[in-house]
Amino acid sequence: MAMVGLFWIAEGDVYVGAKPAGLAPGVRLAPEGVVALGERQSGLFLWEDVRALTVADVPVKTLRRQVGAVAGLALGTVRELALPLGGVADEAPPQLTVRVGSAGGEHELAAYVAAAVGYPQTEVDLSRALLARLTEGAATMATTLAAMAKWGRAWEGGSPRAAEREELLREWAG
Repeated sequence: MAMVGLFWIAEGDVYVGAKPAGLAPGVRLAPEGVVALGERQSGLFLWEDVRALTVADVPVKTLRRQVGAVAGLALGTVRELALPLGGVADEAPPQLTVRVGSAGGEHELAAYVAAAVGYPQTEVDLSRALLARLTEGAATMATTLAAMAKWGRAWEGGSPRAAEREELLREWAG
């Protein structure tokens, strides 16, 4: 599994944000449509009905956010050492919002953010362009999702480096 822009690609499955586990919220891009996953959201929005696909609340990677993540990690370590087991509940990661526009209106879906310190602005912009491309028609959507899934099945290891992620996003966005 690997993260490329706002997408988590795991063995041929493509998610916006982090791949959900259990009842956690998530959004999967399937050949049939946009799938809402999780305890408080569920459903399938067929591609033929999807008119727009956008994301909001995306944390952008900044120096300040990186420093904050390191400080948070240090504080969490101190808390773990100082407090007895079960003393503090784990905080949920931040969420992004996936907006699915259809003839029936706009639907807001939640997904956890996969990048601990935020996403690089270039990858956010390219990911948004790719999401827009998925709504251009069945042939475009099928070809694009198939290319992303094929890459995910063939890729071994963690997430690629920034330059390769950008190259992949540009390729998939056409």
